[in-house]
Amino acid sequence: MTTTDAVPLGGPGFQTEPARLYREMRREHGAVAPVLLDGGIPAWLVLGYRELHQVTGDPVLFSRNSELWNQWGNVPADWPLLPMIGHRQPSILYTVGERHRQRAAMVGDALAAVDPFELRRHAERFADELIDGLCDAGEADLIAQYAMLLPVRVLARLYGFADEEGPGLVTALNDMVDGRERALAGQAHLGASMGRLLADRKREPAGDVVSRMLADDSGFGDEEIAQDLMVMMAAGHQPTADWIGNSLRLMLTDDRFAASLFGGRHSVAEAMNEVLWEDTPTQNVAGRWAARDTNLGGRRVRAGDLLLLGLQGANSDPQVRTDASEFTGGNNAHFSFGHGEHRCPFPAQEIAEVIARTGIEVVLDRLPDIDLAVPAGSLGRRPSPWLRGLSALPVRFTPVPVR
Repeated sequence: MTTTDAVPLGGPGFQTEPARLYREMRREHGAVAPVLLDGGIPAWLVLGYRELHQVTGDPVLFSRNSELWNQWGNVPADWPLLPMIGHRQPSILYTVGERHRQRAAMVGDALAAVDPFELRRHAERFADELIDGLCDAGEADLIAQYAMLLPVRVLARLYGFADEEGPGLVTALNDMVDGRERALAGQAHLGASMGRLLADRKREPAGDVVSRMLADDSGFGDEEIAQDLMVMMAAGHQPTADWIGNSLRLMLTDDRFAASLFGGRHSVAEAMNEVLWEDTPTQNVAGRWAARDTNLGGRRVRAGDLLLLGLQGANSDPQVRTDASEFTGGNNAHFSFGHGEHRCPFPAQEIAEVIARTGIEVVLDRLPDIDLAVPAGSLGRRPSPWLRGLSALPVRFTPVPVR
């Protein structure tokens, strides 16, 4: 792979105008574009819908085994992307074959046993508590004061954490996924928290996700379960928080969703699905590794090359979205939850959707005349090529009493 024309993955275009950037990359490089990670590490970004389907649908040729990577010798020990691209990490993300299927079943069963009424009740209670903390002020930042706090509080309760651990987990998770200088410290905090929770539940099992995983008879050790819980927490919190924020932004700035702000709950689901196509929280995912030399999208991919999954790029592929101005309606053929045997488990998708939809509906119910407090064009994004979320969503509303 030549790096002379490669696009730096941390460049400003990924934060400011990713849709335009993906169009330019597709025009210049085609469906598979060369990119550079932090430190000049080369990789491929798969932007084509058909090519991404091919990569995620062939786990043998395009493996999840990160040990295949031909760049490990160039990666420093303090590389900030290590939490995103694990090396010798015993988690479900990097397990392959039959062992992965057993592991996915353990995780899926533990999540599927979550009572949907209990989940909704937790989400409503925590959402109401957060709104109570801001509703009498007449103004708020719905990212920092709401969206960034809700999913992790619900997930922590489902997993078995005490409520007071929520703020520390939020900080650690955000540091990890942003992939900056605090990434490794965030990973360490989350790992220590998971270790303590496992020890507590081994001594005293309860009716939570962690206890159900520990009771599984597939023979996974504590370290493996702890790693899987870290993956579940990271994948469940930040993308769901961004799903809430991006959906609220859409409903506050797009006239097509104005009915949502006046009690049209059906439009909430439409807006959430539109976001998964047009402004998906998980933009790019690392990744897959080529098990042998192959061709993909007109590119010669060498054994051990890293392929990043360009979920948003594929969702906006003009061969699939011939008219991007049209509503997607109920079409859920997007890649926002991945594809293939390593896709997000269905129970996890359902949990994320309940948390996000409940969070949005509580805002609209409690603050019925909510409006954007700044020009829509001034809304900024967090500096991450992996996840796309707002750095702030300032709103104003008529103050209402605490419930």
